[in-house]
Amino acid sequence: MSSSATPTIACPNCKAAASGRFCASCGAPLEGALCSGCGSSLTPGAKFCHRCGTAVGAAPTTSAAQHTGFASALPWAVAGIALVALIALVAGQRFNARPAPSAASASAGADAPNALAGTAPGAMGLRAPDISAMSPRERADRLYDRIMTLDAQGKTDSVQFFAQMAVAAYQMLPEQDADSHYDLGRIAEVAGVPSVASAQADTILQKDPTHLLGLILAAQSARAQGNAAQARTYETKFLAALPAEQKKNLPEYQRHRNDIEAAAAEARKTLNR
Repeated sequence: MSSSATPTIACPNCKAAASGRFCASCGAPLEGALCSGCGSSLTPGAKFCHRCGTAVGAAPTTSAAQHTGFASALPWAVAGIALVALIALVAGQRFNARPAPSAASASAGADAPNALAGTAPGAMGLRAPDISAMSPRERADRLYDRIMTLDAQGKTDSVQFFAQMAVAAYQMLPEQDADSHYDLGRIAEVAGVPSVASAQADTILQKDPTHLLGLILAAQSARAQGNAAQARTYETKFLAALPAEQKKNLPEYQRHRNDIEAAAAEARKTLNR
């Protein structure tokens, strides 16, 4: 007589024997589990959806339906963003063909779309880079750098504007890694959506529990959501992992070296209070 027993696997979260789509012991998602918010496939063992930030096991809500609608409308949104980028490129090229503006007018136009190029329009007679010639990763990185600069300048409206473009750009990457998850999390954080930042941190830490960028993002998003105790826990783990992780000299650690140094200084200050 053939056996009809459901095969079991070890839960990636609690290591208990589990079957189906969710662990019966801890509720963590297994292979094939879907988010109740947006319908995306969940990373086995994750606590939150990496796409919309919905907690695993949460019941579908009206907002969840809105997330689903957003996901289905994404292809149209991407097409619209591409059109806006093309218009910005053409406008920037025409603008740069004119004589260099005065310092006052250059400052007034700092938030124009072609500021994404990273230089003031017409500065020193240089033309804005052709973003159509950039790789998907270069476009995403350029948007990330622009958003962080705008956030440092306190330009909230501009951060919100470019954040929408950046999220679409990162979703178009052929594959996601710890660097891109951190970037998306930081963008969500400065745009005022810490739950999404927390979900991105969780995705990083599921693959590498001592990854510095995951721990930084987890601590910052926890504090942004008012959970100071959890933030301190992540900061403690961050400082403990710092020496060994820095020796790995990962590319994302080099790119975000300033973030790591600032997080280390802030963690030491916070934990010594």
